[in-house]
Amino acid sequence: MKKAAPSKTPPPAAPQLLNWSGWTDRGHVRANNEDAFLGLQFDGREVRHLGRLGEASLANQDFAFAVSDGMGGAAAGEYASRIAVEKITQLLPRSFQQTAAGMTAGFGDVLSELFTQTNRALTYLGSSYEECRGMGATLSLCWFTPGWMYFGHIGDSRIYYLSARDGSIKLVTQDDTHVGWLQRMGQLNEREARTHPRRHLLQKALGAGSQFVDPQVGAVGCEPGDIFLLCTDGLTDGLYDQQLLELLRSSEMAAGDGNAAQRLVDASLASSGRDNTTALVVRIGSAAEKSAPKKLRQQNGGKK
Repeated sequence: MKKAAPSKTPPPAAPQLLNWSGWTDRGHVRANNEDAFLGLQFDGREVRHLGRLGEASLANQDFAFAVSDGMGGAAAGEYASRIAVEKITQLLPRSFQQTAAGMTAGFGDVLSELFTQTNRALTYLGSSYEECRGMGATLSLCWFTPGWMYFGHIGDSRIYYLSARDGSIKLVTQDDTHVGWLQRMGQLNEREARTHPRRHLLQKALGAGSQFVDPQVGAVGCEPGDIFLLCTDGLTDGLYDQQLLELLRSSEMAAGDGNAAQRLVDASLASSGRDNTTALVVRIGSAAEKSAPKKLRQQNGGKK
């Protein structure tokens, strides 16, 4: 399990808000959509699926957001990504309940176990049913608690962090591909990596014959103004990192009107659209900045 150190000192304990938006599209080429995304709100008593758009306080509840890109023959890829995100609804709330009861576990242990159990489920189905043979999925997960975002990741979906302090964009996760390794080693630049013929060949994934998983896990301290972007590789097939930064920092998106994730997906599709394309945008705000209460907006569940 690769574990990243927290990127900042713990922020102040003032109440924080989350504002989120999500969108997915099958693109211009694929006949079906093998991407899935999830928004989840949970505490010690209940679990609730979130809609594509919403805003809520972190004061008494945790939140989880995830994207997954499935793979496999026929409909197996679609099925795999749905299993990957739905496993979160079972395992993260359980850990919240255990913590409330005094049975503490580190976030790394919780996320590692989540990825291990999801891998077992996909591996079992892949070995039990011919139509599911070879099924697998990426998974990038953000778990928000007051002051912190904990993450787990495997595959080539991504989590980006846009810092309110310096205005930069940082790729939090590492692509589990040989091309991703070459780029991290400085042997390829971003443009070369995007056009490399082996860029989509995964070295690690959930299922797909993997006996063991070694997810990347870590933590990022959150403060008002921070933005987190979760996306599948279809989004970054059409948009460079600098374009993501410019779009997310644009005055139009900063106003918070409409679906920021949909705007990102639409911009990517206009440039490429060769793959299924999914984005989740999560903004950190402060309760003190909230001039008037807003109702939690819910639109058609956040999976498809």
